[in-house]
Amino acid sequence: MKRILIGLIVVAVVAAGGWFGFSLYAKHRVTAEIEAVFEQIRSGGGKASHGKVAFELTSRTLTIEDIAVEPAKQPQAHVKIAAIKGVGIRQVEETRFAADSIDISGFEVTLDEVGPGKLKVSYKVPQLTMRDYVGPIHAQNAPTSGSLIDMYRFVLDQYANVTASSVIAPTLAVAFDAGKSTGGSGEVAYSGLAIQKLGQGKIAAIKAERARFTINVSQPGKADKLTGELSDIIINDFDSTAIAAALDPLKANDDSYHRVYGKISSGTYVVTSTLGIRMQVDGVAITDMAVQPSKFRPAEILALLPTDSSVPPTPAQSREMLEKLAGFYEGLRVGKIEIGTMSMTTPQGTPRLRAIRYQEGEFALEGLDAPTPQGQIKMERFALKSLSIANLMRWAASLSHPGQPPSPDQMLGLFRVLAGAEIKGVSAPYKNTKKLVTIDTLSLDWGQMIGSIPSKVHAVAKMVMPTDPSDPKQITLMLSGIDKLAIDLDLGAAWTEQSNSFVLTPATLDIGIAKVQLRIALSNVPREVFSTDPAQLMGQAARIEAVAFEFSVRDNGFVDSAVTQNARGRNVSRDAARQTLVDSVKAYRADIAAANPEAGTAVDAVASFIETPGQTLVIKVTPRAKVPLMQLMQLFNADPERTLAQFNIEASTGL
Repeated sequence: MKRILIGLIVVAVVAAGGWFGFSLYAKHRVTAEIEAVFEQIRSGGGKASHGKVAFELTSRTLTIEDIAVEPAKQPQAHVKIAAIKGVGIRQVEETRFAADSIDISGFEVTLDEVGPGKLKVSYKVPQLTMRDYVGPIHAQNAPTSGSLIDMYRFVLDQYANVTASSVIAPTLAVAFDAGKSTGGSGEVAYSGLAIQKLGQGKIAAIKAERARFTINVSQPGKADKLTGELSDIIINDFDSTAIAAALDPLKANDDSYHRVYGKISSGTYVVTSTLGIRMQVDGVAITDMAVQPSKFRPAEILALLPTDSSVPPTPAQSREMLEKLAGFYEGLRVGKIEIGTMSMTTPQGTPRLRAIRYQEGEFALEGLDAPTPQGQIKMERFALKSLSIANLMRWAASLSHPGQPPSPDQMLGLFRVLAGAEIKGVSAPYKNTKKLVTIDTLSLDWGQMIGSIPSKVHAVAKMVMPTDPSDPKQITLMLSGIDKLAIDLDLGAAWTEQSNSFVLTPATLDIGIAKVQLRIALSNVPREVFSTDPAQLMGQAARIEAVAFEFSVRDNGFVDSAVTQNARGRNVSRDAARQTLVDSVKAYRADIAAANPEAGTAVDAVASFIETPGQTLVIKVTPRAKVPLMQLMQLFNADPERTLAQFNIEASTGL
């Protein structure tokens, strides 16, 4: 029994000694691995140091204290970490390790004089916890070029080699200083930051409960200070590999789109200025953001930024920057943007906007309600259709020639920036009166571009405006008891290349007291007529032939108004005034009928139209033979009566 007991004691002592020895070996190996990583940084010319290293074998807990790193050839970068504690550390592959959790405390990163703008930025994370972490044992060598783009690519490559079920940071503080000459300084403090399902450069969700910020704005005259808060920030389906592709020179020919974000959203956003302005936005949502590496090239944009912001760029440099920005925006695709109700409190009042929307090239403002010195203005919707930021940049670049007025072709280039505009539901004060101008619809669309000129146009206007007593042209209407004008316009024109025809239709104008319709058809309209060169335009216009002209007018009070004004002006009865108007029309019948008997019937129709209110007058004119339009116009100026003989004329009236 004694021998057995002594044997057990010996075994225990040997085992304890072996365990102690293995523990020392494990600690030594871990320490050696850590030192190798730091030596890798130092051997590249950087600075790297750490304090106490502890390894507890039973729980496989590794602790490293007082870490300080300054990468080689990046003197502007400083990294400090008070302590890193990893629990459940284990090697899963030859070059990778895993941990049940990693806690990082006192994490600080400072970047001095980053980029051409010499921006200074610092990040502070008091506490950060990662769960179910897997990553490389040895970090790759940091770039030695000193390029900010190369550094971003390096960070993204490291990020793509890490997986974790979650990353939680109760707070994150960011401070920046762009200098007084370039934009001021500020701080942003995030709280409740959480990352879910990190792996292969992708993140399922990033959330922050709140972000508070303070920005000191440098501006001429009086400096301003902005303070604000943004709540409920959520980013879903983030993919850093898309950004890495845009930064990779080897992807410069990649024309495919890589999605960066599935959705970005936030809750209420509030910002207050020391100048007495307060703005609030009730939520933002951006979905399906993607980049095209062949065009979305941040490195090319950064290369064009001036090293000295106090020196203004030359016109050539401005044009080059705008051209590069145009390509940059072409390489950025956004599915939808929605911004909730916006309000701004100012000393003059509180304007509000219900929503801002962007989708498939359409940019819209909805629900505007804003004060003006004359009264409140309201607008239900304002939209720009098929808006192209890239084309806008190129158009602006084409105009940046100091001392040279833009050419007609350059000015018409605006038609390529968008394909139309629309305003709906407007109510606005009319001058200094208490009356309102109301717009139901005001829209203009164009397309089928030939060079910089659209060959298809459609305009619609439905509005009501009060008559203006200060306008002499409107006195007649006011004396007739008309205190407002209702305008309903529908105007369309289109050129068809297959038939070389041009038609003006519909062309309808309804002003309440009269409704006018017009249709003009032209043939042999060559493509070359759509030119900003006056000589080419006039030369090609000589080939255009008139096909048909149709005019109709519906009397809804216009004739009675004209009769009333005539009666007042001549101080006669309405019947006498009406007869005078009829007689003045018939006085020309004989001369007109002599040139073309059909034209005489048109005169009779006009006289009947005046005699009997409430009728519709219709006149149709078609050439008897194919005649160039320019020739007809010249003939009309020289001999109007002979011109009438060139047409078939139909005229009628009816209730």
